[in-house]
Amino acid sequence: MRKKLSGILHYLVPLLVLMACVVFRWQDVPLVGQLRMNVFDTYQRIAPREFQDVGVRIVDIDDKSLAELGQWPWPRTRLAELIYKLRMAGAAVVGFDIIFAEPDRTSPDRVVADWPQDDNTAEIRKLAANLPDHDALFAQFIGGVGQIVTATQLTDGKLVHIPRQVGNFAIAGAQGRNIAEYIPTLSGAAANLPAIEEAAAGNALINVTPGTDGIVRRVPLLLALDAKQPVIGKPVYPTLSMEMLRVMQDAPRTMNVRLSGASGAASWTTSDGVDAIRVGQLTIPSDATGNMWVYFTGHEPQRYISAADVINGNVPEGALQDTAVLIGASAAGLLDLRSSPLNPVLPGVEVHAEMMEQMLLQEFLSRPYWASQAETLAIVIIGLFFVIAIPRLGALWPAIVGITLIGGAIGFSWWAFRTHHMLIDPLYASLATILVYLSGSLIGFMRTEGEKRQVRGAFSTYLSPALVEQLAQHPERLKLGGEMRDMTLLFCDVRGFTTISESFKSDPQGLTQLINRLLTPLTSCILQRDGTIDKYMGDCIMAFWNAPLDVPLHPEKACESALAMFVALRALNDEREAEAKAEGKAFLPLNIGIGINTGTCVVGNMGSDQRFDYSVLGDAVNLASRLEGQSKNYGVDIVIGQETAATVSQRFAVLQLDLIAVKGKSEAVEIFTVLGDHDLRENEGFAALADTHDAMIKAYRAQNWDQVKNLLAELRQNTVCDLSVLYDMYEERIAAFRQNPPGPDWDGVFVATSK
Repeated sequence: MRKKLSGILHYLVPLLVLMACVVFRWQDVPLVGQLRMNVFDTYQRIAPREFQDVGVRIVDIDDKSLAELGQWPWPRTRLAELIYKLRMAGAAVVGFDIIFAEPDRTSPDRVVADWPQDDNTAEIRKLAANLPDHDALFAQFIGGVGQIVTATQLTDGKLVHIPRQVGNFAIAGAQGRNIAEYIPTLSGAAANLPAIEEAAAGNALINVTPGTDGIVRRVPLLLALDAKQPVIGKPVYPTLSMEMLRVMQDAPRTMNVRLSGASGAASWTTSDGVDAIRVGQLTIPSDATGNMWVYFTGHEPQRYISAADVINGNVPEGALQDTAVLIGASAAGLLDLRSSPLNPVLPGVEVHAEMMEQMLLQEFLSRPYWASQAETLAIVIIGLFFVIAIPRLGALWPAIVGITLIGGAIGFSWWAFRTHHMLIDPLYASLATILVYLSGSLIGFMRTEGEKRQVRGAFSTYLSPALVEQLAQHPERLKLGGEMRDMTLLFCDVRGFTTISESFKSDPQGLTQLINRLLTPLTSCILQRDGTIDKYMGDCIMAFWNAPLDVPLHPEKACESALAMFVALRALNDEREAEAKAEGKAFLPLNIGIGINTGTCVVGNMGSDQRFDYSVLGDAVNLASRLEGQSKNYGVDIVIGQETAATVSQRFAVLQLDLIAVKGKSEAVEIFTVLGDHDLRENEGFAALADTHDAMIKAYRAQNWDQVKNLLAELRQNTVCDLSVLYDMYEERIAAFRQNPPGPDWDGVFVATSK
């Protein structure tokens, strides 16, 4: 059976790993997406787009401009001078990567508004009121020189003013459909002053959306504003570079959007979504939600002209003839800095310039619609090959085939990028199939090693001497099965073992020697009284009586063993203390707690056809373990169950401790302690202690707290046994019950919250 199960796991585990990898890919969890983006970034770093001068320029409000022309924001009259000089120098179109949302504070009427309102300034205020407003002059210049595109930005904030929509969109061959159905829609907008927008030839988005790691890879070509208008519905705005191309070509305001699956946009996996946008004579591909992948060249100084040089007339003649000019800022203080796969810091306006170059060159990166499905299919095919091949062929040949397939996938991805600018991710498929391979190989390795361990195993390493002798006489018992027997179980555990272990941090062999030195005499105490060692669990011993051989009076044997174990422990501690003094070391005494319980259990050879142990199962076993855990709480060395106590109470000094529901059990049990052998039981002092103790327990369960208090005081005067921890515990309970009485139906049960 075990061999059959192992064979099933050899297929099942890697298959489950494969299924998990496919689900992660299909759901596109953030880690998978980030790995994919890292691959595409690496491709761009290895082979960036080659810079070709197509007449795209950035007039840069740089540190030099701020130093020569003054701090930002500049008066709108200076900006009017800037666009006038650009148009006079031959610029075909000028686009702002700046939003003019507030009035110019340098306009004469706004300057004098901050002056004292008195007779000395009254005449100046009258003159200022008749002077031209800078914003009006700026708007006049924008309309006068023509070919100016202003900027807007959609946000998730509150909408105050709907930006002017100049360039708009229609879906080719899909009348009645609105492009806003396919692209992101935002609720707010940062817009220019209305007069400035109305004068411009175009108004466009400057939204640049970085990934979760802050790197810009894709930019929305169009976004919708959640402000439904008559006839047009939700207004949709183009990105700055695309609107500038429309204005430069003097193309119609309406740009055509082609959906995937439409004529010329074949797609066998996605039936709906944006595929491309037609702007005049140019076609711009996009992903399904209208984003464009930016193929960066990296920083090119040739693109940049300082705004100060334009204003001061220091630009060579003809340098701006027939160019598309973007006005933006690279000065660090103006906070328009971004990150790209090639540059950790670059001005945001450069992203728009790179996009415009791609549009003019018709050189784009694309993520094919079928890429996700193809990558998932590769995971499934290679993964299933590993799932089937590894159990049949071993690890070597599947590894060779897998490396070949993974290498082919990486090679194909790189070839597609270099020759067709396609973005296909080979990394996740490779990592997923490697994970499937490793899981299958690991299961195979564990299966082989398990079989080897079974062959090497020897019965004498885990069977007690009595069991070995019985099995030698009756070898037919070497089979699975069990029998019900009345047994006594003993659990012994070292208290404070963590503290002891910490003192041996630098000497692990010394800790092993100490444990062996402790367990050896304790084990002897059990075996000498007909007990069987079930197992050692670190510093814990589990033993039982009355199996496989009958042991008369087995509860007494267990109690005798427990008392003998404490005698052996004291001898060991005395010996270790003497050694510590001789060596000048600190001495940490060893202490143990013991739990004993009697009950009906299942005992026998338990395991598989290949490997089994002689062990015991049952509720009585679990209770014995819980009793050992309670020994410290009650301040006694040995805790025994009620069935054990009923048998041994006439031979040992036994006291009842409590009525307790141990952790993991709903039914309450009476628990007792063994304080000594028959000699202590016959001691007159112990007899008096036992009588008073029993009276205290009865008064406690009757909720007679004053009587319990008096009896506890009397018990503390008895010096036969030190039960101060136990009596302190009852004092604390009484104090708690006085504050919060348990009620008339209380049955005296204490519910243990720890093992």
